[in-house]
Amino acid sequence: MAATGGPAGPLTGRIARIFSNQQTILLLVLVGMIILFSVLNPVFFTTDVFGNILLDWGPIALIAVAETFVVISGGIDLSVGATLGFAGVIAAYAMQAMTGAGLPDGLAIFLGTLVAAAVGIGVGLINALLINRAHLVPFIATLATLGAAGGMSIVLTGGAPIGNGPPSAISLSVPWLGPLSWPGIVVIIIVVITGLYLHKSRFGRYTFAIGSNPFAALAAGINVKRQITKIYALSGFLSGLAGMFLYLRLGSGAPTSGAGNELDAIAAVVIGGVALSGGIGRMTGTVLGSLILATVTSGLIIIGVEPNWKQVVVAILIAAAVSLQALRSKGRTS
Repeated sequence: MAATGGPAGPLTGRIARIFSNQQTILLLVLVGMIILFSVLNPVFFTTDVFGNILLDWGPIALIAVAETFVVISGGIDLSVGATLGFAGVIAAYAMQAMTGAGLPDGLAIFLGTLVAAAVGIGVGLINALLINRAHLVPFIATLATLGAAGGMSIVLTGGAPIGNGPPSAISLSVPWLGPLSWPGIVVIIIVVITGLYLHKSRFGRYTFAIGSNPFAALAAGINVKRQITKIYALSGFLSGLAGMFLYLRLGSGAPTSGAGNELDAIAAVVIGGVALSGGIGRMTGTVLGSLILATVTSGLIIIGVEPNWKQVVVAILIAAAVSLQALRSKGRTS
């Protein structure tokens, strides 16, 4: 009996470890959703729908990646959605002026992207200043900038979208390589780079160290305040790029385009297995979490279900993800 049962034990253990891995579970959930939605409506399994999902995924992925760095460091950034909208509005005004001055579309779009990124970095630096110098907790600091950035977007625009920019801007979001568009390809490149930066660089190691134990990180010689400044500046930078992504998709800068997106970013991070207590997480989990959110949104619409049911599905996924984290933590400590 021992001879026949011996190999089965290690094999069973390996299978159990594979299916206890959160990334594996998320991938299975994503594949399961694709199969379910395709069965309920075959239109779902088409290049056009996948292209639309990737367009929905782009801005969510950027702010979710931003949130990943922040949450792993032990913080939270509630301003990513408002920064997205504010950066998109400012970039829209800048491109409107450049187009009116006769600048070529390509140059106007490039400069508009720089403007959006700069606005995002500015908001991120304000967050860092409030945390490091005013000694506000990240929740309060970023809640303040959420309100300020969101309010300024409405004040500057009167609530109306800002268009009359480069006429060819919206055409960049048209898929040309299967479901991929140019902005989508750029987002994938950014996600890959930031993932490597998080897991392979000293910046990433410092981020994990601060989230695990800021006092130990400080004792180890890490300049915690400087690292936090860099993390929130990076978060703002990626949020600004997300605002530009939405501009290219909509052809205008909408002041409310980022409203509520901070919740999607946090949901993607939590579903992806990043611990809200800090110090734990993987970029692959965040990518899969954001893909699941984008898939749920499009899938529910295509099968004719009220889109508000997305909140119910996301709530279930968050509860399942947090429960899995708790079980894994309990297993490590027992």
